[in-house]
Amino acid sequence: MSNTLNGLVVLVTGASSGIGEATALALSAEGARVAVGARRADRLESLARKAPGEVLALELDVTDQESVRAAVAATVERFGALDVLVNNAGVMLNGPIVGADITQWTRMVETNLLGSMYMVHAGLPHLLERRGTIVQVSSTSGRIASAYAGVYAATKFGITAFSESLRQEVTTRGVRVVVIEPGFVATELTGHNTDPTMRAAAQNMAASMRTLQPEDIANAVVYAVTQPEHVAVNEILIRPTDQTQ
Repeated sequence: MSNTLNGLVVLVTGASSGIGEATALALSAEGARVAVGARRADRLESLARKAPGEVLALELDVTDQESVRAAVAATVERFGALDVLVNNAGVMLNGPIVGADITQWTRMVETNLLGSMYMVHAGLPHLLERRGTIVQVSSTSGRIASAYAGVYAATKFGITAFSESLRQEVTTRGVRVVVIEPGFVATELTGHNTDPTMRAAAQNMAASMRTLQPEDIANAVVYAVTQPEHVAVNEILIRPTDQTQ
C-alpha cells in the first residue's frame, strides 16, 4: 500500500462489481478510506475483505434521494469528511427506439443521470469544505451516439453537460471535476441488456478486440485524483486500442 491519498475519504457508487469495485480497491491501495455503495450489499462485504485499507459498505440506490443522502451522511459520520466522490453507478439497456420498453428508458435516466446528480447534490457541501474532487464515470457514448443506444447515450451526454456546468461553478472554490469516458470495458454492464440481439452484438464486439479491464479505468481515476491541487484533469477518454468508434 502507498500513501498517495494519505487517509482521504472516498465514496464510490456502483462498487459491487466492475469499474466501481476496481476503483475502490485501487484507491484503498493508495491509502484512502473508502465508502462503497451499491444495491448488492453482499458483494460489498466481499470487497471490504479484499481491500488493503478501511472500507465502509453501504447499501445504496442512487435513484432514491433518501438513500443517497443517507449514504453521504454515513460516510461523513464514519470518517469525518468526504474528499472524493466517484459516481460510477450505471445501467445499459440498449435496443431500438421503435417499440421500446419505456420503463427501461426511465431506469437508465434515473440511474445514470439523475443518480449521479443526486449524489453530487448530497455530497457537494462536504466536498466544497474539503476542496475535494468529483469523478464522473461517463462513456465514449457521451461523445458519439450510435444506433440502438440512443437513451444510454443521452444519459452519458447529460453527464458530460452537467459536469461541465458543475466545473464552472465550483472550480474557483477548489473543487475539481473529472469526467472519465471509457470505451469497451469487460464488465457486467453489457449483460444488463434484455434484448437478445443487443446481448449478442455486445458479445461479438467484445470478441473482436482486446477490451479494457476495470483496473485500466481504476488506474485513470487514481491518476486524476492524485494530481497536485493546482492541476485539474477534467477529462480522460480511454478506449481499447482496437476500438474504432
